[in-house]
Amino acid sequence: MISLRIIRKIVNRFLIFLHFSLLFFVFQNCYAVDSSTITPTKAITDSQTLTSRGGVFKLGFFSPPNSTHRYVGIWYEFDPRQNIVWVANRDNPLRDSSGTLRIADDGNLVIVDGRGVVFWNTNVSGINAPNNSVAELLDTGNLEFRLLNESVWQSFDHPTHTFLPGMEIGGSTLTGKKLELTSWKSESDPSTGIFSLMLELLGDHPQLVVRRNGSNSLLWRSGPWNSIIFIGIPEMTYAQAFSLSEDNTYISFKDPNKLYQQFALDHHGAFLGKQWDADLDNWYEFWSSQNNICDTYGMCGPFGSCNPSNSPICSCLIGFKPKFEDEWSKGNWSGGCVRNTQLECQDSGLGNLDSVDGFQKLESVKVPDNAIVSLLSISLLEDSRMICLRNCSCLAYSFDIGVGCMTWDENLVDIQQFNQRGADLYIRLAHSDIDLALKNSTDPAREDGTDHGLSKNGIVIIVIIAVLVGMVAISICAYLFWKWLTKQKGYFASNWDNFHEETPDDPDQLKVFKFQELATATNNFNGANMLGQGGFGQVYKGTLSDGQEIAVKRLSKGSIQGLGEFKNEVIVISKVQHRNLVRLLGCCLEGEEKMLIYEYMPNKSLDAFLFDPTKRELLDWKKRFQIIEGISRGMLYLHRDSRLRVIHRDLKASNVLLDEDLNPKISDFGMARIFGGNEQQASTGRVVGTLGYMPPEYIMDGRFSEKSDVFSFGVLLLEVVSGRKTTSFHHLEQSLSLLGYAWQLWNESKMELLIDPAILNESTPLAEIFRCIQVGLLCVQECARDRPTMSTTLSMLTSEITTLPTPKQPAFMERRVSTPLDSFAQSTGSASVNHLTITHIEGR
Repeated sequence: MISLRIIRKIVNRFLIFLHFSLLFFVFQNCYAVDSSTITPTKAITDSQTLTSRGGVFKLGFFSPPNSTHRYVGIWYEFDPRQNIVWVANRDNPLRDSSGTLRIADDGNLVIVDGRGVVFWNTNVSGINAPNNSVAELLDTGNLEFRLLNESVWQSFDHPTHTFLPGMEIGGSTLTGKKLELTSWKSESDPSTGIFSLMLELLGDHPQLVVRRNGSNSLLWRSGPWNSIIFIGIPEMTYAQAFSLSEDNTYISFKDPNKLYQQFALDHHGAFLGKQWDADLDNWYEFWSSQNNICDTYGMCGPFGSCNPSNSPICSCLIGFKPKFEDEWSKGNWSGGCVRNTQLECQDSGLGNLDSVDGFQKLESVKVPDNAIVSLLSISLLEDSRMICLRNCSCLAYSFDIGVGCMTWDENLVDIQQFNQRGADLYIRLAHSDIDLALKNSTDPAREDGTDHGLSKNGIVIIVIIAVLVGMVAISICAYLFWKWLTKQKGYFASNWDNFHEETPDDPDQLKVFKFQELATATNNFNGANMLGQGGFGQVYKGTLSDGQEIAVKRLSKGSIQGLGEFKNEVIVISKVQHRNLVRLLGCCLEGEEKMLIYEYMPNKSLDAFLFDPTKRELLDWKKRFQIIEGISRGMLYLHRDSRLRVIHRDLKASNVLLDEDLNPKISDFGMARIFGGNEQQASTGRVVGTLGYMPPEYIMDGRFSEKSDVFSFGVLLLEVVSGRKTTSFHHLEQSLSLLGYAWQLWNESKMELLIDPAILNESTPLAEIFRCIQVGLLCVQECARDRPTMSTTLSMLTSEITTLPTPKQPAFMERRVSTPLDSFAQSTGSASVNHLTITHIEGR
């Protein structure tokens, strides 16, 4: 007889077997659900999803907000909100959750409901081997349908409302293929909406346009493509990642840095650039085609110009007047403008009248629609002028080095005034309107080479009126200033007004703090709140009454940063805004106190991590590269993308601050210099900066330019890679600087010896680090003209430029042997007699 113990043992083992069998079944089922393919024997139901092999995208059934309809869509795997990037059955939703995505008997991929009704299919004809059909979700977000390992259909060829990296938009007149984005009807309805984004083919220089379906009217356009950017999108810095196909019919973009960028056409007709923010766990918009009201196509009608900074926003071009005065005055600008005076050559029916018609220059504008691009090889602006002048039907011309000569023989529509970039547009005017154009022009030079100035009597009258008005204004201002001055005391009253006019356009954004307010915030500048100090003074952490944390830079009385540098920093940093630039909150100039108030950076400065043996390991290579890229984007903004062109002149590790997520922000603009529009280089008799970061042309001759900052960036880049200060070779026996050491290892093909051991492991991308070393050496080449611009530097770092040039010998390869005098100078910490300032600013 079997004992009770044995029976229990058998039952327990059976239960264990059953348990593991169930786990195995669940595992197998989950594996099938989460794999990236659908085959004739494997489908997904409403409750299941596909995941691409790299875990980037998911595909499955979803319902939009406030809707019970079911669709099959694709979204990023990490996106908890499931923002959809593609929809299969957008115009034919399921009414319940009985749907299945599977391979049908005819070999096509289909969506069916519980009754077998087909709601969507790939509709590929001639599938002779249905058992060999496979659908796979790729890491690009593309759903690829293959037959016998050959792609016969893909979702990228059937886009909905989102433009992903690697997708194409455009069309071919030869094949009839047409790829365009179409908006959703609403947030709750992904069916085909009323707006479309497409590539409008204009020969070799197409443009992106948003049209309203049905009426076919334009809502927005990008301006012509010049092989690098769309010239009508000045703020769209990410456009540099776009490229056009060889036959100029399709456009695509890349995301080499894995920033998870996308462009989408929303249901309002706005074309939006989005990027994933891991900190916020959401998408944020970095660009929009409807950034302001002037982005709306033809806002001001024919021969009207739109400027969002003006009130009203619309104005007629010089030489033109409103077509309908009453409507124009009421804010209805659709009628546009008409000429004051008919063109001479059109009036007489004659051409080739060089001395009759002239041109008025409009700077930094979005050129009008319907440009005629010359098929001739025109490489000079003057050639474009002559082409237009000798053609009576030509109303305007423009020249872009990437596009060539553009002319217009129709109404000039959709002109927008930009603050930066854009193109210069030359508008044809009759002889009698030239003087009017000159009076209203900021550029007194005539573009057609003819001088039409005011008469002597007119000039005398204007001068007399100007002098009288000026005297009255000065008298009133002097009286008001005297009244104000009598109410003020101390240094603040006599100094703040000296540069008040130089502060930002919107002074409300820059707060003037009182000394007592800052003393309270920093506990009377208690040493326990000190974040760092240098030759300028100290930096303290403070907390305002509303709880906001701040960093207070308090200049000492004997600071090497005097009133001039203080004013300069206020003016420069308050006029530039970028995610990689530190934000100035305000200032204080009271008595003998000069203070700058910044946003608080909890992780202090880059050098506090990079050169600290205990903290440097927190900066792995991924984080270091993000810091390098962030600094380069901040410098590119200063050089090219901001409304001011700024040369920093003191870029170094201690002037790069780190926020709570170790994102870099460039700081300390006391030495910065603003360049004019055409200014490429400047000189100074007082060389300021930090030894080791300054290029030779600056130290020797006082000459500085964008390439000076590029040199400093190259030094900083090599420091980030190596984890060593540029001055760390001071006590070494070999007569080499960091630049010389890097150059030596480069020539000996031993670059791995330069890499900080703290970032070396099995997964370290050595090729990417070697690339950064090569870019750093290109930036520190001895001759300034050999160094790349920051734009090129960023493109090389992000691999947009795949083939890098070979660097030439860097500057300052050999270190100078220290002398007793040098040691004394270092021990005292005083500035050198040639006005070189060596500042070691700690984090704020």
